Amino acid sequence: MLKRREFLALTGAGGAAVLAAGALPALGRGRLSDKEENIMAYTAKDYSELIGTAGFSETLLKNHFTLYQGYGTNTNKVLDILAQMLKDGKAATPEYAELKRRLGWEFNGMRLHELYFENLGGKAPLDPNGKLGKKMAESFNGVELWEKDFRATGAMRGIGWVVLYEDPANGRLINFWINEHDVSHPAGCRPLLVMDVFEHAYMLDYGLKRADYIEAFFRAVDWTAVEARLK
Repeated sequence: MLKRREFLALTGAGGAAVLAAGALPALGRGRLSDKEENIMAYTAKDYSELIGTAGFSETLLKNHFTLYQGYGTNTNKVLDILAQMLKDGKAATPEYAELKRRLGWEFNGMRLHELYFENLGGKAPLDPNGKLGKKMAESFNGVELWEKDFRATGAMRGIGWVVLYEDPANGRLINFWINEHDVSHPAGCRPLLVMDVFEHAYMLDYGLKRADYIEAFFRAVDWTAVEARLK
């Protein structure tokens, strides 16, 4: 069972730092086999090809990659601990419940960063007459209005993400503000374009000028990757 101080550190404000520092993997280790712990473990992807992208300094990108890698590491750690607690019959404990809640933060932090990096690095502009452009026009009465809405959402006060989602129920495209990694995602919808607006995504290069970062982001979008996500 998690020790009280370890549980508080994990679920409190410093939880992410404790996980990233590797303070918790020893909990339960020696009982789950290496095979059990490594089943479908997540491995950080290499996005070093993005270095050199205009508008994003090498230092900013490398720091961002490191932060992303921490989410993958923490996802694996939380899953390992939960598996051990389940095996030990401790699924009804407060510690198990809080770790379950924590899992959404770590997992979505990993996945959103992957989607973000994978829709960067492109050079071709958005084709308003392409499949995605036509969908935008249908959903927003014009590509220009879609972009205006996306930029305005990104410029809102607060930290989070802006995600263009496709609702598979009717094909409608909607720009959503995601305040925390694990909150406000529309159920069943597909993420098409993801923009990180946490401070770490831009402050090193742009300070408080988030609008300048958003401009750089739009210049760096890989629209081919975005359109490939459209069903």
